[in-house]
Amino acid sequence: MSKNNPHKLKNKISFNSPVILGFTAICFVSLLLSILTHGASNHMVFSVYRSSLLNPLTYIRFFGHVFGHASWSHFMNNIMYILIIGPLLEEKYGKTDMIMIIAVTALVTGLINFIFFPYVQLLGASGIVFAFILLSSFTSFQNGKIPVTFILVAVIYIGQQIYSGVFEKNNISELTHIIGGLVGSVFGFAENKIKR
Repeated sequence: MSKNNPHKLKNKISFNSPVILGFTAICFVSLLLSILTHGASNHMVFSVYRSSLLNPLTYIRFFGHVFGHASWSHFMNNIMYILIIGPLLEEKYGKTDMIMIIAVTALVTGLINFIFFPYVQLLGASGIVFAFILLSSFTSFQNGKIPVTFILVAVIYIGQQIYSGVFEKNNISELTHIIGGLVGSVFGFAENKIKR
């Protein structure tokens, strides 16, 4: 005979990491819009390229390009990493810092693409992914010591990006990955320096 136990634990869905979940939702909606508009929404808002500075959408695209994705596989590859790494970072650094990392990475990569690659249409969250990857290696940063994991990730990651940029033609912006990684690294160093 079973009895109801008032102290029995109940499983509840927890909406942890509101920034990461919000970012994922915006990326998902932007992909659906792109599919429905046959890419017009990506061109208009969710990608960055050289356009007139008199056009207000130019400034939105400096940030909006990180939400756009060219296909389901492009979306899934980026969002999978963001959902794995992002919640751990949001727990450690907080919502405000996560929004700042995303915004700074988007703006820096958007501006560099706008200035130096005027005929390249850049979109996707891969810069954010690599910012998160490098930032995650700072979780064990203590007493001014640089973790070996950070050195290994940085060397392997930068080496792989340089190799891909030189020897492979895969339409992926390796420079965006490197810039994203640099933003994550700078933020990690600065944040840990402040806490010391």
